[in-house]
Order: sequence, then structure tokens, then C-alpha cells
Amino acid sequence: MAKPSLAYLFTAFVFLSVSTSSAQPPNPPLSDTFLSCLTQHANSSTPHSNIVFDNTNPNFTTVLPNYIARLNTPLTPKPLLIVTVLQESHVQATVICAKSTNVQLRIRSGGHDYEGLSYVSQNPFILLDMFNLHRITVDVKNEVAMGQASATLGEVYYRIWDSSKVHGFPASVCPIVAVGGHISGGGYGNMLRKYGLSVDNVIDAQIVDVKGNLLNRQTMGDDLFWAIRGGRVASFGVVVLFTIKIVPVPETVTFFRVDKTLEENATDLWQQVAPTTDDRLFMRLLLAPSGKTVRASVMALFLGEANEVLPILEKEFPLLGLKKVNCTEAHWIDSVAWFNDDQGSKNGAKPETLLNANPREGLEIIWKKMIELGEMGLVFNPYRGKMAQIPSDATPFPHRKGNLFKARYSVSWKDPSPAAAQNFLNQTRELHSCMTPYVSKNPRSAFLNYRDLDIGVNSFGKNSFQEVYGAKYFNDNLQRLVKVKTAVDPENFFRNEQSIPGFVVMTDRYR
Repeated sequence: MAKPSLAYLFTAFVFLSVSTSSAQPPNPPLSDTFLSCLTQHANSSTPHSNIVFDNTNPNFTTVLPNYIARLNTPLTPKPLLIVTVLQESHVQATVICAKSTNVQLRIRSGGHDYEGLSYVSQNPFILLDMFNLHRITVDVKNEVAMGQASATLGEVYYRIWDSSKVHGFPASVCPIVAVGGHISGGGYGNMLRKYGLSVDNVIDAQIVDVKGNLLNRQTMGDDLFWAIRGGRVASFGVVVLFTIKIVPVPETVTFFRVDKTLEENATDLWQQVAPTTDDRLFMRLLLAPSGKTVRASVMALFLGEANEVLPILEKEFPLLGLKKVNCTEAHWIDSVAWFNDDQGSKNGAKPETLLNANPREGLEIIWKKMIELGEMGLVFNPYRGKMAQIPSDATPFPHRKGNLFKARYSVSWKDPSPAAAQNFLNQTRELHSCMTPYVSKNPRSAFLNYRDLDIGVNSFGKNSFQEVYGAKYFNDNLQRLVKVKTAVDPENFFRNEQSIPGFVVMTDRYR
């Protein structure tokens, strides 16, 4: 094709110059458009300019703290706007206005997504920050509590304990994790063998759907209520509040930590006992390299007194060598604070701080790999008990009967350089690969709250989800989640790199 002539270029220039007087005015900044929309749709007397921040606002960088160090870099994509909602109507209006401006929405309650998907996107996005929605109410008489999305689990535990010394809630040992993300991804903790997961104890919820409607269990329907309890609400809407069933705990519980080395063989018996013992007993195994060996630490909670658990373990787990001097008897809330202490020290923090294949052969291979790598840690959490009694399709979380343990791979480092980050991530991947012969297969299962983009990402329009990571998180529950997604969010507005797609997205590649 011939290049345009000079005369053509000159003519075009003159035409544009003459037409400027009648040209359309430039589009207003996104912040102005969004504020106008928010004012129209939010039923609130709060000046909306007080809750919307763009990158010219001096408070922008303080409102946007990144919780994961490796994602806190100048190259980390930042939102176009941050909306720090104060009430439900702000959430509703934010969804409506983000959709009307055709800008992607990311929703942050606690910000503890391991891959940062709650506050990072490679596409232009608005961050809906739920930080101010952290109200908690407890009704001991009816054994229920309500927690807004950004209430931390530590705050929930404390408020329950403040109302009753004989109630608790089965959720994470990490008290700074928020209700919204933890519960909607499944949620587990030290009482899972007695009471199941957090989602097994959810009795109602409030969410905002893609149309900006505020729904509860009755108005959202059974399918959507099923989906948000383990399928991640962020694929379907914005969770505002969960209503949970609080559970009875003894006035006195027992917790302890016993350290062994691999030469002492305690882990051999632990893997036989931990998932089969009394369902009041939860024994978590932590493995960490220690010189030329591996230190194995058993941290445990027993829902009862020391005199009850000692004879159980003397019979079932004599190699542990548990003595009464190793045990601490206290309120359940003290066990929560103790487990949150990385060292499991006997003098745990005060409750107020919560406000702030061949098994033997496989373990030997894992130990050798951990010693070789030098920095990696493994945590094994035993299942069975109540977990084995709940059907795999009761909630989207499918890993129930037939599973003995869940393993978590972890590594931490202080060197801020990209090279160090890559080195330690590679170590994690190497240990994960080493475990392959000894874990679930076809597919190798994964826990949604341990988010990992290595196992696959959504390519929006290609079927990567179903083939790569969807089945790993949800097994046979995947198709029902896709069906729910198609019904409630057919245009796939609520999406991220590992969200649930609708049927249109799932089948696009076959057209």
C-alpha cells in the first residue's frame, strides 16, 4: 500500500484544526465519574470524596498497604481508585459504578491472599477495601455470632470469649486473617476434627451481587449460598457479613508442644495416630531443617483436661513421650493465643493480643530434600474425625473422607532482591515436586486458601480453568460452581486469575 502523500497529510491536519471548535469535550477523570455515580447510588450522608482515593491523593499510599512483601514493589500494579466503604450501601454502589465504568473490581477484606489477587491485577482496576466493615455481634443464648467481612478472626475469638468462656469457633490459628476471605475459601483450624471447617458452621450470609442487590441466605437461594461457602465469594459477589454457629468448648482445654528429631522416629507413629485418635485431639506436625537433621514439632490442642489426654497418648503414641509437665491447661482462648506464637511458648500471649505412598519411605525422601534445601518448612494438619463424616459435596470444599492430612509448604526470607525471591520460590517448587508420589492424584488436590498461581490461571476465554486448576481446588464440585456462576454473573464481572468462569467462558475455545 502506498504511503500517504504530503498533501493528504496536510489536508488532514487542516481538517482537524478547523474542527476543534466543535469537538466533544474530553472525558472527565475516572474519579469524577465514579464519585458522581457513587453519589447517585449510595444511600449515605457521608461525603463520598472522603472514601474514594486516586493516586493524586496524598493518603493513597497509606490506604494501600501491601501485606505480602514480595508484592510490595514499585512495579506492583496499583489500583486506579481505592474505595474505603463504610456501610453496605457503599458496597452496593461501588459494584454498580465499577460495572458502569467498565473497570475491573478487586475486593480486599484482610488482604492475605497468598498471590495478592485481592488487591493486585494486571488490568486497570478499582480496589474495594472492606477494612472499615468489621462489626461483630455475639448471641450466646442462640449460639450464633455475626462478623463483617474485615473483622479479623482474632477479634471474633475475643468477642466470643468475652461473652462466654465455654464457646469458640473452628477457624484459623492465625488471628489476623479476616472473616471474608478465610471463611469463603473453606477455613480450617485446630477444632476441625471435632467440628469440621469454618464453612460447615456458617448459617447465613449477606452478599452484594453483580446488580448491586444486598442478599441474604433466603433471597440468594440454596445454590449461591452453597457456592460462597468454600468456592470464594469473590467469583460471585462481595461478602459483607457471615452469620456463624459458635460451638461448645470445655472450660479447660489442654495444649502442648513436643520436639523430636527424625532419628527419634516419632513422625512414624504420628502419621498413624493423628488422623485416627480421639476427635477432640488435634496434633499438628511441623517439620523444619535443623543442621544435618530435621526437627519435628508436634503442637496439639485437646478439648479436655490433661489427665484425659495423657493416657490416650501413652497408649496410642508412646514415642511422643508426653508428660504432664509439657501440658498447659487453660481456657480455649489461651490456646488460640498460644498457637499464634511461632515458638509455641508455654506462656502464651494474653487474649487481648488477638485484637491486634510408603509413608516411611516418603518421609525419608522429604527429610533429605528439606536438609538439602536448608530453608523450607512443612506443616501437616490431620483430618478425619468430623471431616470424614461430612459429604464431599456438602460445600464446595471437597477434601473430606479419604484424606489423612493437608500439607503446607512455607519459606520466608529477608533479602528484598528479586533474585532471592526467585531462589526461595524455586525451593518451594522443588519440595512440592518431591512430594508428588505421596499425595493425592488425578488430580493432585490443592486448598483454595493456599492460593498458588503455579497450578494454573484463568485465560478468560480459554478453558485453562477446567483443565488446570479448577478440579484441583474443587474436584467434582467444579461443575456446580460453574453453573451457579453462569446464573448469577453471566458476564463474568467478578473475576480474577483463579475465579470461577461461567459456561460461556468454559466452552469458548470449542466454537
